[in-house]
This record gives sequence, structure tokens and C-alpha cells, in this order.
Amino acid sequence: MKLIAENRKARHDYFVEDTYEAGIVLVGCEVKSIRQGQVNLRDSFAIIKNGEVFAVGMHIAPYQMGSYFNHDPRRNRKLLLNKAEIRKLKAKVEQKGYTLVPLKIYFKDALVKVELGLCKGKETHDKRESIKRREEDRKIDRIKKEYNVR
Repeated sequence: MKLIAENRKARHDYFVEDTYEAGIVLVGCEVKSIRQGQVNLRDSFAIIKNGEVFAVGMHIAPYQMGSYFNHDPRRNRKLLLNKAEIRKLKAKVEQKGYTLVPLKIYFKDALVKVELGLCKGKETHDKRESIKRREEDRKIDRIKKEYNVR
């Protein structure tokens, strides 16, 4: 697995309850842009429409060496999941507070895959709690390093 892009902001803004691996439908020059790492997952999410899953707001920059056949950078891209997974996701997303968020995009062998997270939004106090926990962990790591404890 070769990681191309990661949505770090998603783990800050959401509790990730479950993850799914999905394929993605791309045109030729999009794959070349992805190989160059020109992908931005910030502010992207996924919707379920007519029994299909689409990634919305995922930015894949136009390929520099492409011609006038280049793609629209922010077009909706179809994600490939099996029907049972889509039904399960649809039932969860219809509950209050759940959303689908692309967490990572990566190559698995020669295929581009997207890791979708079933997420529930964090409140402001939850974000503060996460920051506080992270700072405490850093402090503990510093003390361990100082006293050479492993």
C-alpha cells in the first residue's frame, strides 16, 4: 500500500467508528495526477444516491501534461462498494449525526483505493478533550525520554 493523501482534519473533526475500502472510478489523466500526489481530501465527503456512493469535493489537480481532455478537478467521483456494504452504510448515515468521509487515498497494487470512514461529528468539548489527551501523551513521552524508560 502506497499512501498518496490523507485527510488528517477528519480525525480531528469526527469520531471514526468504522472504515471501508472502496475503489474509485477515474479517467486516465486523473490517475497520472494521483501518481504525482496532487490530491486534496480536505472538505470532501461521500453521499449515497440511487444505491451508489459518490465522493464529493475531492480535489484532483488537472494533469500538467494533459491536453484539452483534462478532467474537472472537483467533479463527483463514483466509489465502488458492494451492495451489502452500501445498504449498511445507508442505514447508518440516515441516523442523526453520521456521515461518510474519505480518510485516505492510496495505491493497492496498481489500483487506486479510498478509505471511507463512517464518522460522527465531534462537539467543541470533544475536540478540547482530544487536544488535552494528546498533550498529556507528549508530556509523558518527554519524561520517558529524559529518564530513558521504554
